[in-house]
Amino acid sequence: MFQIGDRVVHPMHGAGIVEALERRGEKNEVYYVLRLFAGNLKVLVPADKVETIGVRRVISEAEIAKVLRVLGKKDQGKPLLNWNHRYRANLEKIRTGNVFAVAEVVRTLMRQELKKGLSSGEKRMLESAFQILSSELVLAGKLDKSKVESMIKDAVAQG
Repeated sequence: MFQIGDRVVHPMHGAGIVEALERRGEKNEVYYVLRLFAGNLKVLVPADKVETIGVRRVISEAEIAKVLRVLGKKDQGKPLLNWNHRYRANLEKIRTGNVFAVAEVVRTLMRQELKKGLSSGEKRMLESAFQILSSELVLAGKLDKSKVESMIKDAVAQG
């Protein structure tokens, strides 16, 4: 499915590059070795579980504009009042691995933080979602990390 050098996204860790293919274990199973952008983390993903886990290719450079539009959208409907319900709903969005769902989480949490503040769990979730989103945009657009972070913040502020 992936080749060495492919730019991919792990739904819970962010974007990186397929660094190698390794065989491991008693059954000699194939694993993708991913070198992730954030924290120079190395993750092994079983090749036969890639789809189940949600590892996918990085979006195209053209799709960056679509992500920025999602970040700039006005909030839709009433937010869940209970932080615990918001947390679970946002976690499910992140786990999908869909870049637009992660952008929604970033947008919602950044705006919630400005309005009323966030629980400590939601603050950690915002940091994680922001890192996942920014790492993908950096790889997709071959952009500088600080420029991407500014783009995300500016887009959220517009809504």
